[in-house]
Amino acid sequence: MLNSGYEMPIMGLGTYSLSNEECYNSVTALLESGGRLIDTAYMYGNEAAVGRAIRDSDVPREEIFVITKIYPGEQFRNPEKAIQDALNKLDIGYIDMMLLHHPGENDVKAYLAMEKFVKDGKIHSLGLSNFYIEELEEFLPQVNITPALVQNEIHPYYQEQAVVPYIQNLGIVVQGWYPFGGRGHTAEMLGDKTLNEIANAHGVTAAQVILRWNLQRGVVVIPGSSNPDHIRENLDIFGFKLSDSEMEKIAKLNRDEKHDWY
Repeated sequence: MLNSGYEMPIMGLGTYSLSNEECYNSVTALLESGGRLIDTAYMYGNEAAVGRAIRDSDVPREEIFVITKIYPGEQFRNPEKAIQDALNKLDIGYIDMMLLHHPGENDVKAYLAMEKFVKDGKIHSLGLSNFYIEELEEFLPQVNITPALVQNEIHPYYQEQAVVPYIQNLGIVVQGWYPFGGRGHTAEMLGDKTLNEIANAHGVTAAQVILRWNLQRGVVVIPGSSNPDHIRENLDIFGFKLSDSEMEKIAKLNRDEKHDWY
């Protein structure tokens, strides 16, 4: 349950780097497997493919939760147009949640424009991406609607151990992107000895352990994949629970090692 009064699934699909065809097939696989949360963005260039897959599915629109984002630069300078463009591309009636992709010039202006679309019912909830404690302290006093979500890079090597509780204590949900470490780092992370020992103890994969660890921290997960088998596997994380000692072992893997510049 978000502070905006809407419910959001705690497990979904990230569509970063997916081509239109891959994105359409991945969203279709997610929906067929019971997943209902989809994360996209203007910068991914695949909002239209997300919308088409949703319209082509048999799943009622109100069961599906779509997140998209507008980007600094031209979109923050002319946010009304950017928001309307997203609505037009997705073509699914309304947007469940819109985020600012990262801090930048005119970010407050862009957020205030999103607030107007909330009043009109075109967007249900608002959020931020790649905002940390200092950015939030500066930003939040300047807006009227408290963000419902902050989406940041979070994985076992970059755990945001101070940031996650800070955001949660504000009544804001935390969502993690790059849960498996991101491009060029996934093989190392999924091969991590500690994660695999925990996975073997539960008869699951290291990927499933990472996702379950996030959920037990109260962090919503949106792993990206174009593989239908992986998409199904990523949703299958509700049949086991990590013990306190296993959670502590994973906490010790933190290196404060960020894998993207945001």
